[in-house]
Amino acid sequence: MGRRWLVTGCSSGLGRALATAAAAAGDRLVVTARRTEDLAELAGAWPGRIVPVPLELRDEASCEAAVRTAADTLGGIDVLVNNAGVGLFGAVEEVSDTELRDQLEILLVGPWRLTRLVLPLMRAQGHGHVLNVSSVAGRTAFPGLAAYVAGKHALEGMSESLAAEAAAHGIRVTVVEPGMFATRYGTSLAEARHRTTAYDATTRDVLDGTRGLAENPETGRPEDFAARVLDIVATDAPTPLRIPIGDDAYGYVEAAHRTADEELAAARLLTLRRRPQSR
Repeated sequence: MGRRWLVTGCSSGLGRALATAAAAAGDRLVVTARRTEDLAELAGAWPGRIVPVPLELRDEASCEAAVRTAADTLGGIDVLVNNAGVGLFGAVEEVSDTELRDQLEILLVGPWRLTRLVLPLMRAQGHGHVLNVSSVAGRTAFPGLAAYVAGKHALEGMSESLAAEAAAHGIRVTVVEPGMFATRYGTSLAEARHRTTAYDATTRDVLDGTRGLAENPETGRPEDFAARVLDIVATDAPTPLRIPIGDDAYGYVEAAHRTADEELAAARLLTLRRRPQSR
């Protein structure tokens, strides 16, 4: 019968490539986007295997309806992929409360809500796989992407707790951390409403590089990401909680680990240093 998937953010990019690869493998999916017309071509290419459903992650009723439709249409949910996301460019000083809340609603609150809705179904059937799409930004930071980085770090923290909570119910949890892939992320990246030139020197290269991701010949292809995710879901062997994906991803993660080790060593010298004995 194949696996039954609920995948968010499938209008383009990584989500669309994953939906295509899973359908080609014989699986059935409910795929989501804010506008179902953006999913028409995808669903038309795989009639009977891909069912498009509208989803507004910031709306509780919309999330409930998407999960209910997936459960009813597919007869259950084996794999939940929290992939939908959006980026906001702005230094910490430039991002307003409203912009920050909107970013976290999509990157953290929405995935948390969908996971909470799907978990009872997975517990009842005795198995399931929650796969949260993070980023190398979930392990390291980029100037100008503070809100996005905060959301991905929080998603990874939630996933780590979830993995410890859900394992006894036969539910696997995986965080995939894509490196740089050729998607619309860069071109659709919104900018904070109130920018200032004060941070141009530290953020400009990041903005220019992100805008040019889709045209960069060294950027990964979404189809490669999809193939790796299918491998992760298909294996019966134990897998790490966090899995970088992409040729560049391991470089970013390894650099983040080196920095963390150096910070820990420096902190140890600072806080565990013996004080001179008084006489």
